[in-house]
Amino acid sequence: MAAQFGRRLRRGATTTAVAAAAVAALSASQAPAAPHPDSASDDRTAAGATEPGDSAATGNSPYYTDLPPLDTPNKPGTSVNLPVTGSAEAGIPASVLAAYKKAEQGLASTDAACRLPWQLLAAIGKVESGQARGGKVDANGTTLSPILGPALNGQGFALIKDTDGGAYDGDATHDRAVGPMQFIPSTWATWGTDGNGDGRKDPNNIYDAALSAGRYLCAGTRDLSLATDLDKAVLSYNHSTEYLRTVRSWFEYYKRGTHEVPDGTGVLPATDTGSGTSSSPSPSPSATTPPATTSPSTPPATTPPPATTPPPTEPTKPPTTPPTTPPATPDPAETFGSLENAGTGTLTATAGEAFTERVKVRAKNELGAPLGKTSVTFAVVGSTDTRFAGGKSTVTLTTGADGTVTAPVLTAGEKTGAFKVTAVAGTTEPRALSFAASVTARVADTVARTDDKALTAAPGTEFADRLGIRTTYKGTGVADTAVTATMITDAETPAENDKGPYFKDEDGKPVRTLDLTTGADGLLELPKIYADDTAGTYTLRITTASGATLTVELKVEAPAA
Repeated sequence: MAAQFGRRLRRGATTTAVAAAAVAALSASQAPAAPHPDSASDDRTAAGATEPGDSAATGNSPYYTDLPPLDTPNKPGTSVNLPVTGSAEAGIPASVLAAYKKAEQGLASTDAACRLPWQLLAAIGKVESGQARGGKVDANGTTLSPILGPALNGQGFALIKDTDGGAYDGDATHDRAVGPMQFIPSTWATWGTDGNGDGRKDPNNIYDAALSAGRYLCAGTRDLSLATDLDKAVLSYNHSTEYLRTVRSWFEYYKRGTHEVPDGTGVLPATDTGSGTSSSPSPSPSATTPPATTSPSTPPATTPPPATTPPPTEPTKPPTTPPTTPPATPDPAETFGSLENAGTGTLTATAGEAFTERVKVRAKNELGAPLGKTSVTFAVVGSTDTRFAGGKSTVTLTTGADGTVTAPVLTAGEKTGAFKVTAVAGTTEPRALSFAASVTARVADTVARTDDKALTAAPGTEFADRLGIRTTYKGTGVADTAVTATMITDAETPAENDKGPYFKDEDGKPVRTLDLTTGADGLLELPKIYADDTAGTYTLRITTASGATLTVELKVEAPAA
């Protein structure tokens, strides 16, 4: 696990506890630390919640090691609701703070024995993403751009091969930590929860992520009011003693006081490069140790030269230093810089049909010019059965010379509703775009009879044959289509007839208008039709809400002699 080094130690530390926490943060190592001394080996939690290594919630991804300021936001024992004039570090963006408190309330009703404090979520959110990068979220709590950790490819980090087809992290080779609480996709698949009631589980949404983190921390029989259980929970999130100490320091800081600040104005970690909104916390240089210096030593005692003169020696040539080659710097014209929409239209389709629009993006280099040969991963994200050509939900393509690349054709499945299509490019600092898409239900464009039998009856009797109809959309039956059947006076100026054929209601009384619904494959057999004593030719009209219309002729005549 790669730690990152941020805030410098301030002078004037008055307690050994603060100094110890600071030193611990500056000594974070590149490998998972040993378990905390207080952790118990028989901690009972849900599967995968506490095991060290790759099974941690974040996959032991990097985190910010900034420590709280030495001047606390408020004195112990006083109100935790500070005015906005308090310490800047104590300010938490409004939506982020609301998400933490909402998660605490939710867990209090579903798992009261856990006693989750929202300040613990705030502490973890601080070290994982700097409170969603200072609260850069929209009105629904979703980050304005994805927050992605580095590829967990075993090179300085854990090795976790792709588990989601790149659906969440845009990486179809290795997993990455995702969102403000930095869940790896495999953990999110188990613990992901809808925290804002929009029907989706999105790791990039602070409400969803905060509630999911709370559930993860409360796994098993933990009581977070107990120090040992709290430590186990934090270590299950990222198995490092240094991580635990850093989270603990922010937890105590927030318990002493905090206040709300507007979204987007939160204090960013000192290690934040500010280079983009779609990358993870970027590691800053490690703390360095000055070169060791040696104390001057007493010169050795000298011995007078011998009486004899030594033979002359060849003069010693000064050592030559090979010329150094300056490190090569990447060519900005060949370095990926940004990803933009290249003219994608509205993505909507009817169930079972292909989308007429396709996602098109353009990659640019660091100079803002089109960049070819750039890999872009497109993914269908959300609860939908829409797929790219060939039934794939994720596909990786390469940009052309003009920097553009177009995703394959999307084909809608039978499930209707909204979803997203993402495009992700770049490895060091990935850039992502998200496109809203939707699938609408089929709407019947035709209503027709299932046979062509003549419908006749003698006065005062019932029609021997039942009328069968079918509603379709482009030839495919549409179930659950609302239809209205009405006995009308005239097809040109239709009005309900007050004589002639009729239906019967539940009480057996004559009615000449019925509202019905088609069944499977759009099929419907109408109720029996009865004739009164008036002979003649009558018209039955059947209509759908979409405007499809069918007229049927009904004859009432005495049987031939």
